[in-house]
Amino acid sequence: MEQVKESEKEFRGGKSGVKYLFRGPKIDWGVILLLPGERLGGHYHKEVEETFYVLEGQATAYVGDIQQRLVAGDAIRLEAPEHHNIVNEGDQPLKMVFIKCPYLPQDKVDLPQP
Repeated sequence: MEQVKESEKEFRGGKSGVKYLFRGPKIDWGVILLLPGERLGGHYHKEVEETFYVLEGQATAYVGDIQQRLVAGDAIRLEAPEHHNIVNEGDQPLKMVFIKCPYLPQDKVDLPQP
């Protein structure tokens, strides 16, 4: 068994961004906090499937040419190699859970940012 406390982990971007709670051996998962106007950053995965679950706030998921509005309680699953980005276009913080499977830490490909 492995236990972590979210409060003891840090967001990659300081006050917001991605916060991994577990990395491997079979999945990656954690939380994402995006403040109003922030974006996850467009990317895709060569083999990894990624799931997002909205805990608080609202977001727009950009998946290829599709825009999907997400609110608390919504979940989306993306298969490789779907290009995607999550943007907090609201006026409140957005908190989401993400799960990536299988554990392939070098699988992410960043897309040019506008």
